[in-house]
This record gives sequence, structure tokens and C-alpha cells, in this order.
Amino acid sequence: MEREVVIKIENVKKQYRLGTIGGGTLQGDLQSWWAKIRGKEDPNTKIGQEVYNRNQTFMALNGIDFEVYKGERLGIIGGNGAGKSTTLKLLSRVTAPTEGNIYINGRISSMLEVGTGFHPELTGRENIYLNGAILGMSKAEVDSKIEEIIDFSECRQFIDTPVKRYSSGMYVKLAFAVAAHLDSEILVMDEVLAVGDMKFQQKCLGKMSDVAKNDGRTVLYVSHNMNTIRQLCNRCIVLDHGRVVFNGDVEEAIAVYLGMKKQEETVLDVSKQKRDPEFQDEQVLITKIGLIDKKRPAFKVNEKAKLLLEINVKENIQSAYIRIIIKYADGMPVTMVTTSQGITLSKGMNKISLEIDISSIVPGKYSFSPVIYELNEFGTNKSLDGLKEVFMFDIETSNQFNNKMEWNTRYWGFMHGKEIKVLEVN
Repeated sequence: MEREVVIKIENVKKQYRLGTIGGGTLQGDLQSWWAKIRGKEDPNTKIGQEVYNRNQTFMALNGIDFEVYKGERLGIIGGNGAGKSTTLKLLSRVTAPTEGNIYINGRISSMLEVGTGFHPELTGRENIYLNGAILGMSKAEVDSKIEEIIDFSECRQFIDTPVKRYSSGMYVKLAFAVAAHLDSEILVMDEVLAVGDMKFQQKCLGKMSDVAKNDGRTVLYVSHNMNTIRQLCNRCIVLDHGRVVFNGDVEEAIAVYLGMKKQEETVLDVSKQKRDPEFQDEQVLITKIGLIDKKRPAFKVNEKAKLLLEINVKENIQSAYIRIIIKYADGMPVTMVTTSQGITLSKGMNKISLEIDISSIVPGKYSFSPVIYELNEFGTNKSLDGLKEVFMFDIETSNQFNNKMEWNTRYWGFMHGKEIKVLEVN
């Protein structure tokens, strides 16, 4: 029996023009246009923004082809800037392709980023009806599902409050509940579930799996978390620089992706990397992360890591703290270290050198996730900036490690202790 194709993408390209007008107020756009005509500097250019790329183009997608079948759970993975979110925006009709054709058979319900599709002045209940109307559902059809949506969202207490007063986590919970329960044949999810708590993430993954298996709905899911890709998807494509480099088995796709993430750079510019909503303070920006005295991002077992952070701040901060989370290549947290004393950050650029003891971590592929935060008077954290799994590195094995046995992280974990000292044998 031939499977029904619900999405078909043929040689799709998406090109953006860099440095063009069209993102601010009419007054600002006119100022920028007049400065450009006169050959002057744009008065609306952000501090630190490069001007060399004006009138250049950027190919976000460069001729991608793939099909998605009814009831399939397709994962889309790739590095930052690979074209994942652009693909979902094209499918959701947020933007149009520059070239190529997209065929869609069915209604699409999308969840691309926090707050998408919600009117901030409307209550949660009103936004449910709004989204139902956008999908072409009648009021009676939404009425039949609204209690189920409210229960799933865990936001009943606040359902008649304007969503502009919701936290990012509440936003995500309600947005997912709406997308998953209203009548659409195709569910498109960008990595917005990272904002919610772990229990709700698992609840959402279970729901997406159920709607695909039981209702025959199609799910497209973008994530950097390989564990959720494994848990949800039955097929996966890998994007790299706007091209499909793999299309097939989930485990094979993950292996391709992790191989691509093996970087040779020892210093990365992360100033333009996308931040999660919790890290959008705008007063503090991590601009670079790198290794000190290293020609490549790799360490031997029992070696310590020397890390460099460049941090740009708008105002002096008397006592900032740095947290570094180390994760395995599939996104599993291994350990977390933090500075014990507050650091003074001066207005402007600050370069901070850190030494991190990673000597107990076993061989494998890992990542650093830096977070800058400060403590308030009540002793709770206020996140200023942070990046997730931004710098990949290897810990390489040695002949002396564990008597040359291959370390099994599934049974033994990611941390190794010191050797056992035999005190006595009788």
C-alpha cells in the first residue's frame, strides 16, 4: 500500500538580503534609507553591528528536497544556522521560498517560538478560540476541546488572564496544548519545549507521539536534544549550511550530526547565537568562548580545561557569577561547576580566564554551556546571559585509562573515581 504524502519539498531555496531596511519604525527606515543614499553611516545601526555585509545575500536554504508521509514523526537536526527554523517557517507560511515548490496536504498547526500565534492583550481562553478560528474551526468545535486544552496546559488558574502576564513557561504550556489538541493534520514544533519543565516536556513528547500513532497526524520536530529526537521520531533529516546531508534512520542521522559538530576551532564568536527567553537580559552578552593554549578542542584524561570568556556589559556589575554546565554529546548533563566568589564586570568588554577541573570525566564528546548570573538579596539566581551546548570538545582516552578497557557510560556513568587501593588480602 502506497503511503500518503502530506508534505513535498522540491528544490527549495531561501535567500535573505543582509543589511536591508524593513525591521523598525517608518521614521527609522526613512533615516536609514536617506543615510544610504548619501553614503553616510546608518544612524540606526546597533552598537557592534558589522556594516560590511550590506547589500550582500545569505542563502539560508540551498536546494532542499524531501517528502513527509501521513502519520510520520520526522526529526530535523543540524547546527546553528543550518536552516532548520527557516524550513519550518516556510512550511508554516510565515515566509515564502525564493525558489522551488512546497506542496502541503492538510492544515498545519505551528509552534515556532514562544508567543507565536498569541495576541498578548487577549486572555488564554480567548487565544484558544483565536487559534481555532485561524485553523477554520467553528466555535462549537473549539468548545468541544477547550476543557481538554486547559487541563493539559496546567494553566486553568490563569486561563482568563491576558497572556502578556504569563511567564515564558506558561506561554509554552498553553501554546503547545492549543497546537496539539486543535484539528490540524500536521503539527510543526521548533525547539520551544526547552523552556518548560522536564515533567511537562515528557508530557508533550508523549502527546506528540500519541497524535501521530492514534490520530494519524504528522509531526515535524526540530531539536538540539538528541534524547528527545530518539524518543519521538521514526525518521530524521540532517541539515548543514542549507542542504540536506542525510535523510533516514534516526540513529544514523544522530551519528552524522554529532560528527559534524566536532569543531576544530578553539575560539568561537557566539555574539549572534540565538538565546532562550530566560537569557535575554540584554545588559550582558557573552561574545566569545574558547580554550587557552589549545590548538584543537580536545583534552586528555585527567587534564584540566582552561577556558576563555569574553563578556560585554552595558553597566558595571559588582558581583556576577559564572556557571559552566558540561553535557555529553547527546545532551545528557554530566556535571556543573560555578565560581565560588562574585566577579566584578566593568562596562564594556571583559575577558575572563577560567580553569575547570574535568579530570574525572571519562573519554567521549562533550559540550560547555556557560551561564552568567547574579544573586539577589534573597539568595536566588537572576540569569543575565547563557548559551546551551555552544562549545563542543573531546576527552581522549589514554593507555593508562581504566586498564585499556572501553568505558561503558550506560553502566558506569560519565565520571571516573581514583583507582582502588588494596589494603590487605587474606
